[in-house]
Amino acid sequence: MGDEVTAQSYTREQRQRYREKVRQDLDVFERMLTQSVFEFERPMTGMEIELNLVDQEFQPKFANAEVLEEIADPGYQTELARYNIELNVPPRPLPGDAALELEQEMRDSLNKADAAARNRGARIVAVGILPTIMPEHFEGEWISANNRYTALNDSIFIARGEDIYLDIEGPTGERVATYCDTIAPESACTSVQLHLQVAPQEFAAHWNAAQALVAPQLALAANSPFFFGRRLHAETRIELFSQATDTRSIELKNQGVRPRVFFGDRWITSIFDLFEENSRYFPALLAEVTDEDPVARLEAGEAPALAELRLHNGTVYRWNRPIYDIVQGTPHLRVENRVLPAGPTLVDVLANAAFYYGVIRKLASDDRPVWTKMSFAAAEENFRTAARDGIDARLYWPGFGEVRAEELVLRHLLPMAHEGLSDWGVSSAVCDRYLSVIEGRCKTTSNGATWQTDAVSRLEATGMDRPTALREMLQLYLEHMHSNDPVHTWPLP
Repeated sequence: MGDEVTAQSYTREQRQRYREKVRQDLDVFERMLTQSVFEFERPMTGMEIELNLVDQEFQPKFANAEVLEEIADPGYQTELARYNIELNVPPRPLPGDAALELEQEMRDSLNKADAAARNRGARIVAVGILPTIMPEHFEGEWISANNRYTALNDSIFIARGEDIYLDIEGPTGERVATYCDTIAPESACTSVQLHLQVAPQEFAAHWNAAQALVAPQLALAANSPFFFGRRLHAETRIELFSQATDTRSIELKNQGVRPRVFFGDRWITSIFDLFEENSRYFPALLAEVTDEDPVARLEAGEAPALAELRLHNGTVYRWNRPIYDIVQGTPHLRVENRVLPAGPTLVDVLANAAFYYGVIRKLASDDRPVWTKMSFAAAEENFRTAARDGIDARLYWPGFGEVRAEELVLRHLLPMAHEGLSDWGVSSAVCDRYLSVIEGRCKTTSNGATWQTDAVSRLEATGMDRPTALREMLQLYLEHMHSNDPVHTWPLP
């Protein structure tokens, strides 16, 4: 969930004032990058996990306010739809056994939250797209009771001027093609966001590395094969999110106007490149203006909040998003990696995180980095291919040419992950536990998407129709999720 806003709509004058304030914030941010001291002595990592609520029939349960009241933990918050909640994991350093301790803390937290949810007739599911979500579920009061979400929904449709058309086709010809008059389908996209704090002068290298890495990440972790009852992409969440938040009419697409869900145009040389692009290319969706004078704050020796710039940044949906934030009066910068789906289990989530943090450490510090040997267009094509094909994807990588995703990981990226985690000071126990999961997925060519797809195929082969098979599959998925055994070891029905 982003920061809450006070209004659900904005006047033309408010939008004009907001644009001016964003530009002022951007000027101040540029000064800060050369003048200010940013916190990076002890790089911190953080995580957010978006979750789904289901009822006893494994259909979406539109009761997040009631469930959150029962959970009574500030670490859990609302998300876009009433069947979504989000778990925010406090930041922590990587070294030692921190990940093992985090896994136990998160298991305890989720077990407690699920027990509380049961008191309200709900269960918690971590999955990229809830397999049982159907068009009829969005016909009632689906949106969470937050001004931010209502304002986003209205602003997107005002900007677009017409209904959203979803059109996604899977590998066997199954297809979703439908019009939507709200952004409700966006709520089906539940993800894991990984945060990494970096120094200003190292931000560009880490962002470029993260952009190159998104394709192998997706191939390994795909967990969103079903939407509206159809088998679509291995990670349908990518295309669905892109289409469901698109503010462009067909004519604007034809003109080459950039989409709101944005992979990017190029490798960068500074974090400023990204914030400048955001303010230059994307009109405001939320136009909340504060009274802060960022120039006065900076000249007084204090870190300005830059609230307008940060709010605007939060409505440009980059798969690797730049973050400016302040903790205890000291500013810092983070790369927010937003490409991963939620689930299937905590051990899978933490394996994905360990792989990311390890590989990005090595890629960012390479003497001749990968982005100097690969075009940005090739990185984006890899990203699209991995989302469509998952672990069966063939990706381009310098020195390997076109190679199967699991071969690229086993031969090249997994050893880098081990080295990178070692460089972070991560214990061998952590490396062994989580990177062995990545190795297992590669050797079995299986992940959440393949398990869901194969399970539904087997259930349909017994005579079940698709809705029944999806419900039965989700019931089995939930049981395995709570076992915390990695998904590549799950038995099929």
